[in-house]
Amino acid sequence: MQPNFVAMGGFVLFIGLSLVITWMAARRTRSAEHFYAAGRSITGVQNGLALAGDYMSAASFLGIAGLVALSGFDGLIYSIGFLVGWPVVMFLIAEPLRNLGKYTFTDVVAFRLKQGPVRVASAFGGLAVISFYLIAQMVGAGNLIRLLFGLSYETAVVIVGIVMLAYVLFGGMLATTWVQIVKAVLLLGGAFLLAMLVLVQFAMNPLALFAEASRQYGEAVLAPGRLVSDPLDAMSLGIALMFGTAGLPHILMRFYTVPDAKTARVSVAIATAVIGAFYLLTFILGFGAMVLVGQDAIRAVDAGGNMAAPLLAEVVGGQAFLGFIAAVAFATILAVVAGLTLAGAATLSHDIWVSVIRGGHASEREQLVVARGATVLLALASIALGIVFKGQNVAYMVGLAFAIAASANFPALILSIFWRNFTTRGAQASMLVGTASTLLLIYLSPTIQIDILKQPTAWFPLRNPGLVTIPLSFVVGIVVSLLAPEPEAARRFHEVEQRIHFGE
Repeated sequence: MQPNFVAMGGFVLFIGLSLVITWMAARRTRSAEHFYAAGRSITGVQNGLALAGDYMSAASFLGIAGLVALSGFDGLIYSIGFLVGWPVVMFLIAEPLRNLGKYTFTDVVAFRLKQGPVRVASAFGGLAVISFYLIAQMVGAGNLIRLLFGLSYETAVVIVGIVMLAYVLFGGMLATTWVQIVKAVLLLGGAFLLAMLVLVQFAMNPLALFAEASRQYGEAVLAPGRLVSDPLDAMSLGIALMFGTAGLPHILMRFYTVPDAKTARVSVAIATAVIGAFYLLTFILGFGAMVLVGQDAIRAVDAGGNMAAPLLAEVVGGQAFLGFIAAVAFATILAVVAGLTLAGAATLSHDIWVSVIRGGHASEREQLVVARGATVLLALASIALGIVFKGQNVAYMVGLAFAIAASANFPALILSIFWRNFTTRGAQASMLVGTASTLLLIYLSPTIQIDILKQPTAWFPLRNPGLVTIPLSFVVGIVVSLLAPEPEAARRFHEVEQRIHFGE
């Protein structure tokens, strides 16, 4: 395929703008608080847009559009699942998180418990979530640049890793926040324009679009069952997406960038509105690609369907519009990878190095050096993972990340905030069992055993294990806490209650 010069121009423009933002942010990033939390100086509107930018990933734009284009109605389960977790965040998580924590969600879980054991257990779950999420972004980036520039997939993944590293390494959270704000505005605008160009083909009537899809591919594309045929699998995926939102380290970390809990709630409300509007548009994009591009043409470019939206842009707007949409998709990937890398660096440096290895006694300079070293390690890991998992559908990979977040992080977070008798051993057991059981059942699922390893059957019937692992994590945390009471943790619960409602 010939290089798309409009796309190249868009890529260069966005990267140039991002590097200017990074340079300006680097001048203000002089402490751990600025590196991790942007000095707690972000407003509610800014953080709402940044939350939306962090959340609307390659899975949202590329993966869901591809799933809808290839599977029809069932792709909607991802759109709805990604959205409905936000009320959980608003009403249960945002205010306690901002008032109890400092840089990571583990600060909240460990607030009244023994720091070392909880933070080590939390790191396993947090890094597993970040790894699966990073895979999805890097796979999307590799396919996108291969489609447009004629570069190899591997070269594309390396380029994304290097550019993202520059953002996080020098600009920290402030640069990442502004890159995400710019990306959110571009992505919502680009998706809206693309959806309008699709609907113009059908007299601005979505029903006419769906009718054409039904005519071309049969009525089954408008009914559930093509992607997720088992009701238990659909339920499992749905609860993983809903509760996983409230356990994503890079999303929860954003609540520390605002000055108070009220601003945190405002930012969630704005993020929910922006994300809701965007996911409505992805449904139009998916069916538009199905009808106007064709399923065979989409699969010919990428078997996972990840290039459905860019191909649709070329059909309705030509090479120039394809270039614009591709640049927006690239901006999406870079911003989310930057947020994920920053969350991973916080886990390694703040949770493990500073809080466990150094016992909370580390200078600002030492914390910054370790954080930046962790950033380099994660950038290299993301490049390697992106190359290894070439060809996977990015929405599905993110669905697995949500399952780990919902099983490993969400139960421990909820129990630590709302249950007096939660203990250190209970938190450890909940997080470790949640992480290990989810990873094990993913490996034993039909996706790995049948689709990848080509085995005739799978040991575990569900493609997403959330229906089993989320209750298991709650039960383990409760039972272990009851079997091994911790009077000091129960005594400090009163302090937790006060901090939740009144702050410091």
